[in-house]
Amino acid sequence: MNPALRHDYLAALGLETWVARGKSAPAVAADAVAPRDAAVPRDPAAAREAGVDWPELRARVAACTRCALCNTRTQTVFGVGNQQAEWLIVGEAPGADEDRQGEPFVGRAGQLLNSMLHAIGLAREQVYIANVLKCRPPGNRDPTPSEAAECLPYLEQQIALLKPKLMLAVGRIAAQNLLRTSVTLGRLRQQVHRFGRSQVPLVVTYHPGYLLRTPTDKRKAWEDLKFAREVCARV
Repeated sequence: MNPALRHDYLAALGLETWVARGKSAPAVAADAVAPRDAAVPRDPAAAREAGVDWPELRARVAACTRCALCNTRTQTVFGVGNQQAEWLIVGEAPGADEDRQGEPFVGRAGQLLNSMLHAIGLAREQVYIANVLKCRPPGNRDPTPSEAAECLPYLEQQIALLKPKLMLAVGRIAAQNLLRTSVTLGRLRQQVHRFGRSQVPLVVTYHPGYLLRTPTDKRKAWEDLKFAREVCARV
């Protein structure tokens, strides 16, 4: 990436240009990988969308009534981006702006996510962006375990179709649902986890919405992005 352009993107993140001081990037250690079955589906419902193509899967999501969120949504938020992308970005659920527009990560959080991606040389159009939930929980509350369980098969089929080299889980709720854990985000960061039967490498970082409220953690998010880029390069 052009150094001047990269500097502009880092400025959008509120970060100073990072300069190496003789330290190499953290190695992706074998013992950093989560147990191989940590996020393998254990529910027969996980396979109910298996074999469905992109148009049919989108239609099924649009017509979904599997949980009560269908009664309060404006529309479903399927996902957006390059269907041959190497990177899959996964958030927790749509917010008010996403519910209105039908696209994940719009508004201020979406703008910051775009800047985060640009900082490591990726455009929004190069990645695929989705959420664990396809409908907005009222009041932007956290998804319930049953809501996440009902919706997860849709995401799993998106992953099967996409075949990404890397998943980037943004935010605690997304990370904990994908990895089926209650471990804090701070402890999940800077590790290579694995998701699903295909064992896709998964890296965890902060949600852009959180970073807007807590800009002091942008430096940590930048370290996570560099780590994710290194992991993807090794796949």
